[in-house]
Amino acid sequence: MTITQNAAARPLAQAAPRGARIAGAAVRSPLAVVTAMVVALIAADLAVTPTMFSGGHLAGSVNLLVPTALAAIAGVPSILSGGGGLDLSVGPLLGFVNVFAVAVLMPHGLGSGWISIPLCLLLGALGGAVNGALVAYGRLQPIVVTLGTYLFLAGIALVVLPQPQGGAPGWAGFLSGAWLGGYLPHSLVLLLAAALLWLALRRLGFVRLITAVGSDTRAAYTAGVDVAAVRLGAYTIGGVFAALAGLGLTGLIGSGDPTVGPQYTLTAMAAVALGGNALAGGRGGILGPVLGAATLFLIQSLLSALSVSSLWIQVVYGAVLLAAICLNSVVGTATRARPGAAGGA
Repeated sequence: MTITQNAAARPLAQAAPRGARIAGAAVRSPLAVVTAMVVALIAADLAVTPTMFSGGHLAGSVNLLVPTALAAIAGVPSILSGGGGLDLSVGPLLGFVNVFAVAVLMPHGLGSGWISIPLCLLLGALGGAVNGALVAYGRLQPIVVTLGTYLFLAGIALVVLPQPQGGAPGWAGFLSGAWLGGYLPHSLVLLLAAALLWLALRRLGFVRLITAVGSDTRAAYTAGVDVAAVRLGAYTIGGVFAALAGLGLTGLIGSGDPTVGPQYTLTAMAAVALGGNALAGGRGGILGPVLGAATLFLIQSLLSALSVSSLWIQVVYGAVLLAAICLNSVVGTATRARPGAAGGA
């Protein structure tokens, strides 16, 4: 082969490996994988239930998804801060916010949105701060602390409201509605609020501090970062997101129910893992978990449309969680081999 032929063939030889590298990177990206899963499941759901996203059904579907998505977001800050920060109390906390709004605030004439919503958010922040203080300053294991608060919040919700109670604040009725003939659900306001809060924290640099602490606690401490304060802040922010999920749950069921909240814990953790956030901390964001929550919701919708027993849903969730953890581990190993690749939306 002549020199001219070699020169002409070289770009072709380089193009194939480059294309293969791009494709391989896309496959190894958890965000790309979960996005592809969402698209595929939407297509499958529409094939089985063509009216799923019509004006009459879209608002109901989104209202079902919003509390799960917000619960997944609530688990992000603590996991991102490292130290094994799985927050098991997310579900009971959002459930207690629902009970607090219906059974405590309304009977005392505090059902107005201008009063009850800030108080619910404050309650969520307080719950997260208790977890954060015990983990960051008490140096206790996060899974033990949050299991304890899980049991406490689930129990106190039953004490305050022993059985489901009808009636909800006026803002709950607003959240259950929609604009544009049902095509723009009001509950999306809660997701928008969560996204704006996360973007504000990113702009202020606090998300970067959480990521730095989760990536390498010792290096962050050496650089002058107050590791304990950052972890406290991470758990507190997670509590605020859990409170938003509680508001979404109140809008969804239109009443108070002390038994519903804990059911969101497993789904939230599965969504976070499925969304590609490193469970060891230091890598991730909120977009992946939201897509992970959408994936689980679409799987449940598809199984229901196919008349599959609801008993299989937990089996599918467990299988999806195991697969997500395996993928997460593989991607985490690849990421550690490429410094600077951590991050997320």
